[in-house]
Amino acid sequence: MATPRKTYLPRERELDDLDERILWELVADGRISNRQLAEKLGVSPSTTLLRTNALRERGVLRSFHAQVDYAALGLPLQALVFVRLRTHANMDLRAYAQRVVRLAPVVNVFFMGGADDFVIHVVCANSDHLRDFVSTSLSKNDAVMSTQTHVLFDHLYGAQNLDDLQGWDAVRSL
Repeated sequence: MATPRKTYLPRERELDDLDERILWELVADGRISNRQLAEKLGVSPSTTLLRTNALRERGVLRSFHAQVDYAALGLPLQALVFVRLRTHANMDLRAYAQRVVRLAPVVNVFFMGGADDFVIHVVCANSDHLRDFVSTSLSKNDAVMSTQTHVLFDHLYGAQNLDDLQGWDAVRSL
């Protein structure tokens, strides 16, 4: 006998099923036309256009992104740099993150709970570039207690595998 799935629901859901289905399709293919989106969802194009615009206005749909092959740009080395700040550093953590995210090789900055304060995703031309960036742009900051760098061998993008799931309810359950 199969074990029933456990579902984790948010305290309050602010999106209805159609909004969630629109977001699901846009995550899978941000370039889908409004007409194709409407056909996939079985609604009129005016409905998907109104809903998509409303999701943007409410800040639920924040942006559309291109997935870039960094190696084709001469940046084949990706790494995650774990940063731990000094406990006595009287610094605004958001200000630190805002400063770091503006540095040239930084792709993403994640504010973490746990032993490390940040994980910084970077792209570099080679290991010398990575070493120099970490040692001069990150480690030399007085607020930084330590950094630990992990080189990425491969990066799989979850949205490429959405066909295996049946919407956001599948994400909210085990």
